[in-house]
Amino acid sequence: MRVRPGRSSRPRTRIRPSHAEAVDGVVVAVDRGRYTVRVDDRTGRDAQAGGTVVTAMRARELGRRSVVVGDRVALVGDTSGAPGALARIVRIEPRTSVLRRSADDETTPEGRQERVLVANADQLVIVSSLAQPPPRTGFIDRCLVAAYDAEIEPLLCLTKADLAEPDSILEYYAELDLPHVLCRPDAPLDDLRRALTGRISVLVGHSGVGKSTLVNRLVPEAERAVGAVSAVGKGRHTSSSAVMLRLPEEGGAGKTGGRGHSRSREDPGWIVDTPGVRSFGLAHVSADSLLHGFPDLVEGSTWCPPNCEHTASEVDCGLDTWVAQGHADPRRLASYRRLLASRSGEEPA
Repeated sequence: MRVRPGRSSRPRTRIRPSHAEAVDGVVVAVDRGRYTVRVDDRTGRDAQAGGTVVTAMRARELGRRSVVVGDRVALVGDTSGAPGALARIVRIEPRTSVLRRSADDETTPEGRQERVLVANADQLVIVSSLAQPPPRTGFIDRCLVAAYDAEIEPLLCLTKADLAEPDSILEYYAELDLPHVLCRPDAPLDDLRRALTGRISVLVGHSGVGKSTLVNRLVPEAERAVGAVSAVGKGRHTSSSAVMLRLPEEGGAGKTGGRGHSRSREDPGWIVDTPGVRSFGLAHVSADSLLHGFPDLVEGSTWCPPNCEHTASEVDCGLDTWVAQGHADPRRLASYRRLLASRSGEEPA
């Protein structure tokens, strides 16, 4: 008769392998549990500047930690990049920034379905068309809040500048000194390329604003799908997954990236193309951070009485006085209060 040993007699250890031989890489795409990682080609170059493309899976020792596009990771196993080869991601380096989006605005437990779009980004490029469909300042405001909350720099990219003038949209954001570029289909993208050089930039925008067209012009080999805008102006989703793409060398000499990370002078930068979205939920952003997404209103909040919630029902809210004296555009205050209302479920997000 064979006696089975008790649980206490089983050899166990808390020692985990150090994976000293692990290879560094950057996650450039995620697809159903498989991660495309660009790794160092062992010639001393940065893993982001070239190297081998490897397919990997997440090791069990990572637990519930998610791996997203832009993560700097360590790999073990078969990192040759050969067909059928599969490596393991055993370590995720600390992130310098995390750009998140919630399923909606409500702060109930059901509304906290956060989704990390990309890690370690330097810049959020908000792509908006000037016509067909017209610009939606509410969406741009949401993206600005997310950028300021993630502590990454925003850039407003206005497409289809051949169909309409940008004066009205630029006037709306005049107090923010928001950097912007104009893009026309018949003109080169020199200004946009200079803004992207040496940085990891995330492109977000509604479907139909020309985001995928921009990506194809910046990185011709990307071959991202380009779809037609529907009659109602919402368009159809033309990109179904986030992907990190390296800009061609002709983009120019690099520079020091955002957040204090020095990049190679030869690095023309990277862009992360995200799927077109119709909403940008902000349930993960606290009420205080939400106000800081409107820097033109922050100083006016110092005129508010204690515990002021800044809603339209507040009788003595200092933001009303701030706007009445011409320090900020009343449309900006209205946009901020719409976001506050959507968080409490008072109106649709």
